Amino acid sequence: MTDLADIVDRACEAALYSQDDSALDAGASLLAADTGRWAGVGRVLLARGEGYVRQAWERGWQPADVLRLVRRDLGQIHLDITGDLVAGEARAYARLPERWTDAEVWWGDDERYGERLAARARVDRFTLATAVLEVFRLLIRLPSIEPVGPLPGDPVLAHAALEHTHAHIEPRMLGRIRALLAKAEATTFPEEAEALSAKAQELMARHTVDEALLAASGRGPVQVPGACRIGVEPPYEEAKAVLLDAVAGANRCRAVWNSGFEFSTVVGFESDLEAVELLYTSLLVQGTAAMTRAEAGQRAGGRKRTKTFRQSFLLAYASRLGQRLTETAEHTAAEAPDNLPALVARDVAVTSRAEEMFPRTTTTRLRGATDLAGWEDGTAAADRAHVGGKGSANRRPLPGS
Repeated sequence: MTDLADIVDRACEAALYSQDDSALDAGASLLAADTGRWAGVGRVLLARGEGYVRQAWERGWQPADVLRLVRRDLGQIHLDITGDLVAGEARAYARLPERWTDAEVWWGDDERYGERLAARARVDRFTLATAVLEVFRLLIRLPSIEPVGPLPGDPVLAHAALEHTHAHIEPRMLGRIRALLAKAEATTFPEEAEALSAKAQELMARHTVDEALLAASGRGPVQVPGACRIGVEPPYEEAKAVLLDAVAGANRCRAVWNSGFEFSTVVGFESDLEAVELLYTSLLVQGTAAMTRAEAGQRAGGRKRTKTFRQSFLLAYASRLGQRLTETAEHTAAEAPDNLPALVARDVAVTSRAEEMFPRTTTTRLRGATDLAGWEDGTAAADRAHVGGKGSANRRPLPGS
């Protein structure tokens, strides 16, 4: 055991604290040198990696955030290894936080992890050892970021579960919303997608009103705003961030985009966070499909489309939907003016929590909306999505035109 731990220690010391590829090669060579020791080395590497994963959690990271970075910066084998480390670390806890991980230990006994990993990866030991060390290198270099909830094993997590401080969307309603959005994504008829998306947004908005009233009356569970992270990945990440911000605002949440790490942190009450995740994902699917159809139409007309068309399309789509979503939320709230104080209290709580988490934010100047045809087609697609509000809205001009 001591010899194996010493091998791993020396390999990590050589490889993890240098940008030099030769240092990485030296560390991997130490790990892969002895075939007979590989199984034991694999077990020690697994334990070491689980420790690095835990350190990442303590610096504010969650599994999906780390996996997103690994997917961007490394490769599939690294992604698989990171998933194993997450699963190995998570099994130590009886209860995991919301949205944590569904990764499972697939290798059985840890003593067999090294050999089973090699069999799955189908690469030589040196390549595999290099990949493990590259994952370790990424993990130990993660900076601290804003935490969005308790860690596995945190006493706050058990307390929250006992006090029921997070109220989810009622399962039957959640099922209805998901079904409506799935149908909206599947249909090729704009009018049908319009009706389905509008109904889903209406259900979400009404649930928020009902929950706010219940909390204000003192008959519901005591709730506090929480937060979650949603990936905002290339291509066209600026347009996606605008769309997510619009969906968050319409559902009484706040979104803060971190472009460097490819996610937005959304602050709000739990059921509203669920609504944001569902609606954003669906509208992004619908917008991407509409963009593909619009681009095909442009090409059929003899015009060669480019990245600028797609960027302009999605920016217009996100901008227009932001206006329509806001109109829907305001219309739903205005149906019963007596409900406004409860909703205002909810908004104040969310704003306070967001400002506490992010005392310093900056405004990003959007670029890329330079294709008039893309902007017009994206605006039209957003109008067809029509997720709420009454009457027809006017088309917005292209910025800078």
